[in-house]
Amino acid sequence: MTHPVRRLSAARLTTMLGGPDPDRPAYAWLADGVRGLVANGRVLHGTALPSERDLVGAIGLSRTTVSRAYSELRDRGYATARVGAGTVVQVPGGPAAGGGEPLPLGGFGPAEGAAVVDLTCAAPAAPLGLAAVYEEAMDQLPAYIGGMGYFPLGLPVLRQAIARTYERRGLATDPAQIVVTAGALAGVAAVSRAVLAPGARALAESPSYPNSVISLRHHGVRVAPVPIGAEGTDLDAISGALRSVAPAAMLCLPDFHNPTGTLLGNAGRERWARELDRNGTVGIVDETSTALWLDAEPDVVPMAAFSDRIVTIGSASKSHWGGLRLGWIRAPRPLAAGLARVRMSLDLGAPVLEQLVLTRLLDTGAGLSAETRGGLRGNRDWLLAELGARLPGWEARRPEGGLSLWWNLPAPRSTALAAEAARGGVLLAPGSTFAVGDHGLERWIRTPYALDRESLGAAVPVIARAWDRVHGKAPRTGDPGTP
Repeated sequence: MTHPVRRLSAARLTTMLGGPDPDRPAYAWLADGVRGLVANGRVLHGTALPSERDLVGAIGLSRTTVSRAYSELRDRGYATARVGAGTVVQVPGGPAAGGGEPLPLGGFGPAEGAAVVDLTCAAPAAPLGLAAVYEEAMDQLPAYIGGMGYFPLGLPVLRQAIARTYERRGLATDPAQIVVTAGALAGVAAVSRAVLAPGARALAESPSYPNSVISLRHHGVRVAPVPIGAEGTDLDAISGALRSVAPAAMLCLPDFHNPTGTLLGNAGRERWARELDRNGTVGIVDETSTALWLDAEPDVVPMAAFSDRIVTIGSASKSHWGGLRLGWIRAPRPLAAGLARVRMSLDLGAPVLEQLVLTRLLDTGAGLSAETRGGLRGNRDWLLAELGARLPGWEARRPEGGLSLWWNLPAPRSTALAAEAARGGVLLAPGSTFAVGDHGLERWIRTPYALDRESLGAAVPVIARAWDRVHGKAPRTGDPGTP
């Protein structure tokens, strides 16, 4: 698929670069400045730089200086000359393929180089400026290189930074209650081994995030489902299930539930925690989506504020970047020591550099920027309107946060729809992927909106045509790419 070249104006590039460094050769300052913008995601792969003549007039440098800087960028792999477009920036070697969030679909997303739109993944891209944060972390790394590098419970500075985030959210937390893990799933695995014996019963809302359920079952835990209501967590159903199943633990997603996107208020959190305590059930609260609000930051406190039996799982994957591969456990004080021992039985700690990066991100408040939230909000509303208009029988509530829409289909054809859409180049996760009972939810499909608008725009007509085929209608005419 050939995409139109993005163009960066000379005035915009001059503003982004800021003032020149008088202590460096002008060509080197200009080349390194553009390279930094590319590395930090502020100038995207495939963007055409302004012509040398336009940049000379805007930035106040000589034509020779600008030409040498552009040549330096090409020599270092950060730009290429393209006929008709001029100098076009690039990530050296091109953007790496893959990197999507694996779900239990029988594989790990599209094959490298495959021309598909992958809507099985619900995760944002890295924040702008992440490469610069890595550079800052590299300056801190020498302080740790003198030692052996093992920090099985996490760097003390990171545990302190995570504890401060809970304090700011209204939950007093000691750094000793924090255990750093290699992502949220590693946290679920550690907690399950610490509080659940093989063969124990656990409860989870259905639908739910499938990888967490799989992690529990891998430990031999028997996971029973309780349906989530159309408007969110059904506390009456949970109360009844806790009494009838008598689970040792329950997986809870009160914050922009994946995949439904619902948010539970403080009164509901308090009641849920009270029901868990009444039945002697440990709450395992997944807070991976807590920071993914889109319309307004919710006035809610962590569910652990209402019970000292709740274990909280956090992650940097959705709030910052999945490539950090960092998560954490906030343990009740009586469980902290036991969780620490279990953590060390799984692995000996997360990478030091990434922990330094996350510490910096947490301390500076960097996460989803206003620009990123605005883009996600716009994608959510656009996708809701586009699919709703093309497929009037489809229904989805407008979530206040999260990364996906959860569609109720007019017929139980979710798996067939996913198979048909894949033939058209769009990968979807059918509702059954999220069913705790390993079946059902055929009337539901999840459509993430974290991809760029161009990719979403290419996916919509494919999904509409696929639904028409599996639902027994003739393909729509007039759609781009209609056979």
